Amino acid sequence: MIEVKNLTKKYGDTIALKDVSFKIESGHVYGLLGANGAGKSTTMNIITGCLAPSFGSVRICGYDIASHSEKAKANVGYLPEIPPLYVDMTVSEYLKFVAAARKFTGDTDAHIESVMEKTGIEHVSNRLIKNLSKGYRQRVGIAQALIGNPRIIVLDEPTAGLDPKQIIEIRELISSLSPEHTVIISSHILSEIEEMCDRIIIISNGKLIACGSPDALRRELLGPDTLELEVKASAEKTLEILKTVGSIGKVSLEEIENGICKASVEIKGETDLREKIFFAFARAKAAVLTINLQKPHLEDLFLLATENEEDKETEPKDGDKNEKAPSIREFLKKSIKSTKNETDTDESDDDDSYRPLFGRR
Repeated sequence: MIEVKNLTKKYGDTIALKDVSFKIESGHVYGLLGANGAGKSTTMNIITGCLAPSFGSVRICGYDIASHSEKAKANVGYLPEIPPLYVDMTVSEYLKFVAAARKFTGDTDAHIESVMEKTGIEHVSNRLIKNLSKGYRQRVGIAQALIGNPRIIVLDEPTAGLDPKQIIEIRELISSLSPEHTVIISSHILSEIEEMCDRIIIISNGKLIACGSPDALRRELLGPDTLELEVKASAEKTLEILKTVGSIGKVSLEEIENGICKASVEIKGETDLREKIFFAFARAKAAVLTINLQKPHLEDLFLLATENEEDKETEPKDGDKNEKAPSIREFLKKSIKSTKNETDTDESDDDDSYRPLFGRR
């Protein structure tokens, strides 16, 4: 659906993106995760055609964003961090303007009515946008992104500045969009990404660090999930029963008072073994007192992927040129350079490659 290849963006001597490549597949909600200034907004602006890359390419539904801009943009609805609202218009007037700007050819009134119903703003359709709360302005911003029924919805910091109630409402709204649209959300709020997204793209200092499902990235970078058990059995019997259960790794056992054994079991693969382990102990007539699935936290994944260490790598000697590439874990720990003096230039006014959100360049 979206294919990003070797994307690089320079602002003068500052490199905001460095050779970034990834694919967005249909049917998922993607979270673009990174610290402030990591390059998230630059990536989104290039994907949506608001910025031209210095190098690299973006293809949306088969159309190159540079050479077939209108056809590519027709598949994308974009909500920037600051919604592009004309606050002296009413909600319905503004959405009709957006529909005209995007050259919508269907029944405009019926389409706008459907979009307003979907975003929960039909009861404020005749109010001036400047008189709406920030939460409702954000809803109007999402509504304009839905005009034309684009296949891809791109949302940059969609809950920034909202109160807790508004955040919950916007999250529920975004979740309701996912069955019909592929959604890309940019955020530096980990709980937001974990709540809404089933795929994660992590960018740090303009580099792509990781891409995949949260569970797969946790296992790859932080280690396997574990089950913590307390069972009424000896350590020897506990180990004997666990051996009958497949897909388990390292087992740690500790006998505590009253004949209770505490076990920590690493899980291989994606299978949730709680039910299987429970029935294995039940068949052996050993009571399971507690069983808890422990997953590595997304916070730990983010910190590992974005830690700013000094690059300790040196130029390879002649004999080391064919040395095996470092693992992802080694790369994350050793190759991310500190960029303390860099500033976020995502909204630079000096770049002449800006393209308007609506219409031609």
